[in-house]
Amino acid sequence: MKIEMASSSTVLPRSKSDQLETMLRKSPSAESAISLARKLRIGSSPGPSTHTRKHSRSGQTDEVSSGGALSRASSASFGFFSSAGFTVPPEDIANLQEISDDDIPEDIEANTRKKIHTEPTLPIYLKFTDVKYKVVLRGVRKIMEKNILNGITGSASPGEVLALMGPSGSGKTTLLNLLSGRLIESASGGSITYNDQQYSKSLKRRIGFVTQDDVLFPHLTVRETLTYAALLRLPKTLTKPHKAQRAVDIICDLGLERCQDTMIGGTFVRGISGGERKRVCIGNEILLNPSLLFLDEPTSGLDSTTALRMVRMLHEIAKAGKTVVTTIHQPSSRLFHKFDKLILLGKGSLLYFEFLVDLANGNINDVSVPLELKDKVQMDDSTPETKNEKPSPTVIHEYLVEAYETRVAEKEKQKLMAPIPVDESLKSMVFSPNREWGAGWFEQFSILFFRGLKERQHDYLSWLRITQVISTAIVLGLLWWRSDSSTPRGLQDQAGLLFFIAVFWGFFPVFTAIFTFPQERAMLNKERAVDMYRLSAYFTARTTSDLPLDLFLPVLFLLIVYFMAGLRLSVAPFVLSMLIVFLSIIAAQGLGLAIGAMLMDVKKATTLASITAMTFMLAGGFYVKRVPAFISWIRYISFNYHTYRLLLKVQYDHIPPALTGIQQDRGFTEITAMLAMVVGYRLLAYISLRNMKLA
Repeated sequence: MKIEMASSSTVLPRSKSDQLETMLRKSPSAESAISLARKLRIGSSPGPSTHTRKHSRSGQTDEVSSGGALSRASSASFGFFSSAGFTVPPEDIANLQEISDDDIPEDIEANTRKKIHTEPTLPIYLKFTDVKYKVVLRGVRKIMEKNILNGITGSASPGEVLALMGPSGSGKTTLLNLLSGRLIESASGGSITYNDQQYSKSLKRRIGFVTQDDVLFPHLTVRETLTYAALLRLPKTLTKPHKAQRAVDIICDLGLERCQDTMIGGTFVRGISGGERKRVCIGNEILLNPSLLFLDEPTSGLDSTTALRMVRMLHEIAKAGKTVVTTIHQPSSRLFHKFDKLILLGKGSLLYFEFLVDLANGNINDVSVPLELKDKVQMDDSTPETKNEKPSPTVIHEYLVEAYETRVAEKEKQKLMAPIPVDESLKSMVFSPNREWGAGWFEQFSILFFRGLKERQHDYLSWLRITQVISTAIVLGLLWWRSDSSTPRGLQDQAGLLFFIAVFWGFFPVFTAIFTFPQERAMLNKERAVDMYRLSAYFTARTTSDLPLDLFLPVLFLLIVYFMAGLRLSVAPFVLSMLIVFLSIIAAQGLGLAIGAMLMDVKKATTLASITAMTFMLAGGFYVKRVPAFISWIRYISFNYHTYRLLLKVQYDHIPPALTGIQQDRGFTEITAMLAMVVGYRLLAYISLRNMKLA
C-alpha cells in the first residue's frame, strides 16, 4: 500500500472521495471528518513526489507538490471505507494539520539547518511482488514453520522515502532485510528486483544499511569513525587526503561539526547524543553515495523533535536521487506526513490504510469500527471471543487482509508491471560484475591495525587493569621476598613462583581474548556485509594490534616480581624469562580467540575457557608429576606445562633432583610446541570466523 503526498491547495475531482465526504456528513464528527476528506485525494502510480499525474478515472491533470505534506489514499480505499462507515475520532483529525518544511525546527545540535549535498546517484527502482518469508522453529518434540511475511507487494523509486509501518512483530525488519539482500533467499518467496534485475553481490556497494542498534566503536571520535570508514570504503582512485576530506564533508552535511572531536561513547563511556550517534551511522553509509538506503527504525529512542529532523534529513538524502526505505515505529502525525509512500503490515500481511494502525494491533477501544465489520460479526454466529458485540483482534486482522487483497492488491501488481525509465547502459553500471575493494590488502591491514590500537588502548591501559597487575606483582614479591634457591625447601618455593607466573600469564590473556570476536560480532557483520575489507586483513590486524598492548603489562609485572623475589640476577636469564612469558601470552591469546570465534557467545566461551584453563593448569607439571598414560597427552597441548619447563631451564643450570621429569636442554621441544599453538589456535579462530554466518 502506498500513500503519496498532495498539496493542500489541490482541487479534488468528483469521485469516491466526494462520496466519502457526503456520507461523513451523517456522522457525529461530520465537520472534522469533512475537512479531512477534502485534504485526501485518489492516488495513482508510484513515482517521485513532485511531478504531474493523470487520474485514471476522471482524466483530469493536477500538480502534486511536495511542499504540503498531506497523505492520500487509493481510490479503492476510499470506496471501501465510505461504504463501511469508518470514522476517525476528532482528536486524531485535529492533529492532521498541513505541515511545511518551514515548520521543522532548526538543527539545535548543529546550530544551523543543513542541506545534504551529494554527487549524482545512479538510480535504482525497487520493486517487490508477493514477498514471503518463513522460519523453522525447532522444539523438543516437533518442528514447526512460522510465516513471517505473507505476500507483500510494493515499490520505491529514486527520490522517494518509503516507510514500513506496523505493530511490533508485524514483519517490518524482516521485509527490510529481504529487500536489502541480507536474508537467505531459500526461505523466501516472491520477486524482488532492482531496475528489473535480481539481487547480486555486485549490488553491495550500491546499498547502504543502517541498523536499529548504533554499531560504532565507543572510544573513537566522530571524525575518526568517518575517516576510517572513508579510507576503507571509498574507491582506490581517490588519495588518502581526498578520502579524509570526504569524511569532513559528510560531517558538515550532517551537522556534526560541534561534536566531531567527541568520542562516540557507549554504555560505560560518555559520548555524543542519540541523534548525533544515529547521524554518524547514516554518514557511514552515505559515504559511498549508495543508490539504495535502508534504515531500521532510525527514530527509535529519539524525541519527537529529533525524530522529525531525522526524517527531514532522509528527504534531503532522497532528493539526490537515492531510494530510501525505512521502518518506523509510532510516528507522530507531523512525522507521518513526511513520507512519500507507506506500507502498513500486520502479522506479516499487507493491510490497507494509514488510520488502521490501532485496528492492525487489535485495539478497538479507542477507534470506531467499520459498519461492514460489525455486520460481519453479527452474521457470523461462530465467531468466538466477542466482547460487547465487538470483533476479536483475529477477526479484525482477517477482515483487513481480505479487504486489501480483494480491492487493492491486483491494481498494485499491475502498476508494478510498468517499465522503469532506466536504459541498459545505466543498468550495466549498477550491476558491475567486478568486486571492488576500497583499499589493497596491506592498506586495509594498516588502517585496521591503527584503528584497533586506538580503540582498545583505553581498555588495555586502563588504571583498573594496571592496578590489578601491579598489585598482584607486589603481593608476589612480598611473599617470595629474596627467596633462596640454595636449599631444597627454598628451591621448591621458587619453583612454585615460576609455576604461578606461567599460570597467571596463561589465564589473563585467555579471558581477555575470548571477548574479542563475540563483542565485535555486530561490527564485523555490518562491515563484512558491505565488503568493507577482506576477512584475512581484519583478522591479522585484530590479532596483531593487541600485541603491543598485551606485552606492556608483563614488562611491569616482571620488573617488580623478578627482582623482589631474587630470581637469577643476570641479563640473559631476565631477557629469556621475559621472552618466554611473551610467547606464553601469545599462545594463550590464540586459545582465547579460537574459543570466542567458535562459540560467539560470551557465557558459553567463558565456561569452556574456564574448564580448559583449569585442565591445562592441573596438567602443567607442578601439582601432578606422574600423570597416567591414558591422559598424559593433555600436558603436551598445555602452554602452562611448556612455559613452566622453560622458566625452570632458564633459572637453573642444572635441574635439581627434587624437580623430577625435567631434562636440562635448550628447550627446543617446548618452543616448537608453543609456536605450533600460536599458529594452530589462530588458524582455528580464522576458520571459525570464515564459516560464521552473517546475521
